[in-house]
Amino acid sequence: MLENHPFCELAALSNFSFLEGASHPEEVIARAAQLRLGAVAIADRHTMAGVVRAHVAAKQHGMQLVVGTRCNFLLGADDEPTHLEVVLLADSADGYARLCRLLTLGKRRAGWTLDMDENVAAVAAGIESRTAARNSSACHLWLHDLVDASVQSLGSGEPGDGSGHGSGRKPGTDRPLAPFAIPGVQAIVMPPDEYGAMQPRFLESLRWLRTVFDDDRLSLGFVRRSGTDAALRLLQLEWISSEVCVPLVASNDPYCHVRDRQEIQNILTAIRAGHTVQELRSFERTRAVDRAHGCAHQGARLFPDDARHLLDADDMRAILADVPAEVCNAAIERSVAIAKRCDGFSMSMLRYRYPREVAPPGVEPMTHLRRLVAEGAALHWPSLPAKVHAQLEHEFSIIAELGYACYFLTVHVIVSFARSRGILCQGRGAAANSAVCFCLGITAVDPSRSDMLFERFISRERDEPPDIDVDFEHERREEVIQFIYQTWGRARAALCAEVICFRDRSSLREAAKALGVSPESPEAVRIAAAIEGFPRHLSQHVGGFIITDGPLCELVPVRNARMDARTIVEWDKDDIDAMGMLKMDVLALGMLTAIRKAIDLGNSCPVPGWPCDPSGAGALTYRTVPAEDPATYEMACRADTVGVFQIESRAQMSMLPRLKPRCFYDLVIEVAIVRPGPIQGNMVHPYLRRRDGTDVTHYPNESIRAVLGKTLGVPLFQEQAMLLAVVAAGFTPGEADKLRRAIASWKRSGNQIAAFKDQLESGMRARGYSEQFAAQVFGQIQGFSGYGFPESHAASFALLVYVSAWLKCHHPAAFTAALLNSQPMGFYAPAQLVRDAREHGVDVLPVDVLASEWDCTLEDGTAPGEDLASNHQSRVYSQPSLRLGLRMVAGLRAEDGHAVASVARSRRSHATFASVESLWRASGCSLHALRRLAAADAFAGMGVSRQQALWQVRALRGGDTPVLDDAAQRGATLFDMLPQPLPPVSALRSVAADYSSTGLSLHDHPIRFLRESIARRGGTECAQLRAIGAASERATAAVAGLVLCRQRPSTASGIMFMTIEDETGIANLIIRPRVYERVRSIVRHATTLLAEGTVEHRSGVTHLIVRRITDLSEELSQMAMGDHIAQQSRDFR
Repeated sequence: MLENHPFCELAALSNFSFLEGASHPEEVIARAAQLRLGAVAIADRHTMAGVVRAHVAAKQHGMQLVVGTRCNFLLGADDEPTHLEVVLLADSADGYARLCRLLTLGKRRAGWTLDMDENVAAVAAGIESRTAARNSSACHLWLHDLVDASVQSLGSGEPGDGSGHGSGRKPGTDRPLAPFAIPGVQAIVMPPDEYGAMQPRFLESLRWLRTVFDDDRLSLGFVRRSGTDAALRLLQLEWISSEVCVPLVASNDPYCHVRDRQEIQNILTAIRAGHTVQELRSFERTRAVDRAHGCAHQGARLFPDDARHLLDADDMRAILADVPAEVCNAAIERSVAIAKRCDGFSMSMLRYRYPREVAPPGVEPMTHLRRLVAEGAALHWPSLPAKVHAQLEHEFSIIAELGYACYFLTVHVIVSFARSRGILCQGRGAAANSAVCFCLGITAVDPSRSDMLFERFISRERDEPPDIDVDFEHERREEVIQFIYQTWGRARAALCAEVICFRDRSSLREAAKALGVSPESPEAVRIAAAIEGFPRHLSQHVGGFIITDGPLCELVPVRNARMDARTIVEWDKDDIDAMGMLKMDVLALGMLTAIRKAIDLGNSCPVPGWPCDPSGAGALTYRTVPAEDPATYEMACRADTVGVFQIESRAQMSMLPRLKPRCFYDLVIEVAIVRPGPIQGNMVHPYLRRRDGTDVTHYPNESIRAVLGKTLGVPLFQEQAMLLAVVAAGFTPGEADKLRRAIASWKRSGNQIAAFKDQLESGMRARGYSEQFAAQVFGQIQGFSGYGFPESHAASFALLVYVSAWLKCHHPAAFTAALLNSQPMGFYAPAQLVRDAREHGVDVLPVDVLASEWDCTLEDGTAPGEDLASNHQSRVYSQPSLRLGLRMVAGLRAEDGHAVASVARSRRSHATFASVESLWRASGCSLHALRRLAAADAFAGMGVSRQQALWQVRALRGGDTPVLDDAAQRGATLFDMLPQPLPPVSALRSVAADYSSTGLSLHDHPIRFLRESIARRGGTECAQLRAIGAASERATAAVAGLVLCRQRPSTASGIMFMTIEDETGIANLIIRPRVYERVRSIVRHATTLLAEGTVEHRSGVTHLIVRRITDLSEELSQMAMGDHIAQQSRDFR
């Protein structure tokens, strides 16, 4: 008879109760299905972060998922913090919405940090959570919040006041009580571990809850706590249930899905508490102290080995055997009854609604979208090309069918705002396959000049919404973000989350700390592998915005982000996709900022050949950069691309002389081909051989030529893989996109790939293609699709490549100044950018308090240009000088820099400063700013040397000094009282001071001072490597330089690539794994080194294959009398 009583676990935690649960939501669902439980509830503490993953897993296993959360409600006064733990389960869509509003109220109130005054007891006991400040479960709730009107009022915006701190009511405030505190919600009060210590308050709280919940919605958790008094406590719970008239519901309160995870749960508890597992075993009363912790459960005492995992009905009866059978059965039956009530709600019932106000009142969104597209198309084509018209109609039909018009209109509103403010922006990714996006001004890939596959972006067969990525200037993106909040309100807009997980070194480091052992120990390595991939905390996505028509906090809890004036939802991008919600990525791109600044600088100081209006003023815009400029492509063929977007890396610069781009589509290929996919798919060398005529390209028929002709028969892009399936095997565009997605995840979906393989090969055979060709095509697609680059994305980036290259080619001074003003960005530090500008004939002027603005600027002047023409005819460009700005001075605050520049600007026309002191008093800057400026030799323009300026600053004191003011007016300075003359400074120490203060030197290069020592070691100049490699195959050489960048990509089989620089140029080093392991410390940490090896010179590209490396950092420092040459390398993985 007992076998007829199923059981439902309604209080399970997953590892999205961050650092508390020890099982993934998917594991909990799979185990519940294995145990044949009637249902399982994922009730993570103060969060819904894992519920979407559980929902997807429940659908796969045919399990009923009960959606809920677990809240710690604060009881008592602020100085006596105790908590009541309540599991809240949604039994309707309205109930789910109210739970989300409740969590939003608590999270917005809590913000990111905890009031540690509430944790006096915990601190006194030595149990302080070192992760509290970023705990993703931080949530401050009072019991009275259950009846807060802002939680009850669905559709009314965010709960709490406008500040996001909730109602602000004190815990003792009387409120009118109403039955059904949160309609659509079942409540289970979990018994405390330290029941005896808080019995009166626990009973009082239960009676209060009894007045606001009816019998069907309030239960008391019938949980067996481990210990010698376990049976007694079960009897106590039975008595409380009878006394308060609250029915019991059986639960094991599981923190993991199987007992074997108990060890991992102990490790997570230790990480959360900031102690070792052994230390936790020695603490007493820590469980009670942790219950008083305001953040989350923070269970600092380890669970017994027999507790807190999923059990089936028989095991539940076994652990409840100390109570009468009828009581046990009633508690188990209660779990089934609650689950049946909650069966009325599923996450599948949630409906995302798009903002509607993006269309004028009374106008259908689709009609408005067509009108805007028509207006945008008219700006590009006086007469719409037939190809574009057909593409637009095809897209309109899919957009209308899937109901995405409001989404396109929403993105159009955001992009239009940016353009109205002069903020450069450009869409990228799959959205660049859309002619609608082009006509709306979202993307810049012209549909009349490209073959678009809209289904790469949106398709009927794909069961997920589209995703439009738009890049904005990185310095002004915040304006766009705040516009979104102002337009749709914080109740309807928020950033999506990013789940930060334990990875590699972080898991090993934390596991070792928790165990109290070294990271190299086998035990730490084993535990690290077990917790790798566990969620650590929530962060904010780089720019993914969710915007809804109704309150967003009724779909998912919303919390304050770490950054001011931002909010985030608790779901990441995968959750958003799974729930069918539309996300727009508002991304930041530094090159857009640099391009806009370069164009502004160029227009303010145009050079010959720069587009100007009839009055002679510069008139260039991003959209009017002259196309297909031969000089620009010639510069790219020489790999003269320092600072140019995407093609400035070592790998790209090595490819440019081989690819020799001569048109825009060549740049599209260049962007895409130096990627892991084409390299691992063996696409690069076949393409290059066909391009230079070594191999002949064969096409089976014209249909294949139409697809692969642009890339010489080699499929380089995802769109080509899809089109091959369409034209050669008869796939629909939607089926082709499914093929691409299946192959991209081939390691996880082998059976699905096999089905597509059969369909592809049989379809190709039916159309007359050989079996060998069919297998070859599938092999090529499988070889690169996991990393394959979309052509639309490459084309979007290629536009930025071309524009930035054109600016560098035709106005290097403006381009370099813009890059310097947009730092940090790119592969190269300011020293290399300045060096490159000087090699292009730009006269670079030093930082000067009398002449420099905060930003780097252009000054009138003429400098010789370079031969830019591809036909080798001289085209000499007059170039302005580049004045380094005060922003280049290390440690100088912007407000001080602006103050100095402002006062210097006001005096340039009529007077200057008599001394450092007079500038200080006129500008009001800090003494720290003066010291930074003096160290940078910025007073040289006043006739004050670096040493003199440092002495003068040292003599200054803050406050009013009328005597000194009078002396300054008479022309006297503090320097008059200093000993004369000051000792001379060596040239190397002066260069070292330049590097220390500005990161570069206009006087000399540090390696020049080591040249004799390098020569004695057989070293040569970096500029000589090319000639050595061209003269003799496998020649040996040694070069020395400052380390500019290191790169050791995961796809390079352990090879490290390094770039060094001396006074003559740069050298690219290749360090193979065996050499790397031998000199690991040097290659990772040295700032100056000597590399010896074999010169490899192919297709105009030169490398040094390193055999031996010597660290010269200390020798250079000793020559500079202990001064360190502060050249900070830029390292990449």
